[in-house]
Amino acid sequence: MSAFLVTGGAGFIGSNFVRHLVEHTDHTVTVLDKLTYAGNRASIDDLPAERVSLVVGDVADAAVVGPLVRDHDVVVHYAAESHNDNSLNDPSPFVQTNLVGTYVLLEAVREHGTRYHHISTDEVYGDLELDDPARFTEETPYNPSSPYSSTKAGSDLLVRAWARSFGVPATISNCSNNYGPYQHVEKFIPRQITNVLDGGRPKLYGAGLNVRDWIHADDHSSAVLRIIEAGRLGETYLIGADGEVDNKTVVEMVLRLCGQPADAYDHVTDRAGHDLRYAIDSTKLRDELGWAPQFGDFEAGLATTIDWYRDHQEWWRPQKSGVEAMYAAQGQ
Repeated sequence: MSAFLVTGGAGFIGSNFVRHLVEHTDHTVTVLDKLTYAGNRASIDDLPAERVSLVVGDVADAAVVGPLVRDHDVVVHYAAESHNDNSLNDPSPFVQTNLVGTYVLLEAVREHGTRYHHISTDEVYGDLELDDPARFTEETPYNPSSPYSSTKAGSDLLVRAWARSFGVPATISNCSNNYGPYQHVEKFIPRQITNVLDGGRPKLYGAGLNVRDWIHADDHSSAVLRIIEAGRLGETYLIGADGEVDNKTVVEMVLRLCGQPADAYDHVTDRAGHDLRYAIDSTKLRDELGWAPQFGDFEAGLATTIDWYRDHQEWWRPQKSGVEAMYAAQGQ
């Protein structure tokens, strides 16, 4: 049994990982979360208190981070500002959390010799043309296109430098777009689901031809745990589930699964600098560590996600009106 420190563990992907640890291991977990708008105590409140504890604090605060790292065996760094639109409006929190926060953690794990795993995104690689057969690999050059993705790229490079220069025992994973339970309704899939559940219409950016490579949060969690258990230190692993789907198809699928006409959505202004396509080649992870996704069928995973939002309206309704007011002000 190990003691895990999970930063951002009250957020979407982090809370799913905490739940995965509780269900599939005997490890204990301390969650460090600043509880910004994207963090939610309710995402982990029902977990056993003898296994999971919450510390409210900032990853960029060395006075908080140092003692926590000292007392844990593994640090898994999920905490990040992650919404592209927000990074275009105000990049400063992204620099502070994604870059300064990662630096503070790296200095702490360097001091204490703690195993460190860094969660990142495929957006650091930029985007691909819609008709390009290529997919991102661990060797793809970084080409970020937003303040969000550039700060994540910078944090990845910090981890690589600390591993090489100081011998920090670290691994990195870059994952494709996640979907599943506990995702904030500002994000694409839960926003469309909750619009339909509210009796409204989904909103589609532009023509909806932008492609994302979707993976269920449970599969992301199992991949991260596998990397922590068996990954080679200093290595980067790409996590993906061969889930390439364009946004128009996703919206139509949500409507169909909710029993609505597939064309019952509205086109809205496209996002500024909207990347065309992301696609992950996870061959290294699969061949080297023997990992495989459980949700190979995106539509089946989406159906379970819709069911979760339908059954947990008390979780997302407090967020909904403010999010829609924000998007309305942007014409989206």
